[in-house]
Amino acid sequence: MTVVDGGAELTLDRLFDALEEMPVPGGVKVEIVEGNIFMSAQRQVHWEITLDIIEQLRAAYPRKRLASDVRIDYPGHFNGFCSDVASLAEGSVQDDRGRWRHEDVEFVVEVVSKRTAVNDYGSKKIAYATADVPAYLVADPFTGRCHLFTGPKNREYTTELSVAFGTDINLGAVRTGLVLKTDEFPRD
Repeated sequence: MTVVDGGAELTLDRLFDALEEMPVPGGVKVEIVEGNIFMSAQRQVHWEITLDIIEQLRAAYPRKRLASDVRIDYPGHFNGFCSDVASLAEGSVQDDRGRWRHEDVEFVVEVVSKRTAVNDYGSKKIAYATADVPAYLVADPFTGRCHLFTGPKNREYTTELSVAFGTDINLGAVRTGLVLKTDEFPRD
């Protein structure tokens, strides 16, 4: 699909540039998933889970190799995600536009919001697998479960581990010896 805006082809960059010109209130996350724009305010439960995960990942990753709500473009039609948490491989550098490359992402976490849950379990999961992100974790405060997807192959993950909040998750697919504790994840 070719979209023309003032004679120029519409790109993901043009979409984000237009969004930056809009009066989007602070605290609202903006993502583009398969060309669709999603805006959502972060809830306290969402933030607590995200922060808990970031704090735990800091044991294995320096601050400069973690990103939260930072745009990273992924394969597919207009996929500019601002993942809740993304960890980056050692030696990763930002491109000339100041962006991380999806090829350098080792681990992604999405904390489910009611309105965008379909993206986390659907379009984003496919995009992350297509990008060969080794591990993708969905933390769902509405069901009180975490889903860890690993082994990306042919646009899908070959392995899924599903556990209730309170169960430790071995992130050996990402970092040997890293265990994510979920016992303090709140439910919504």
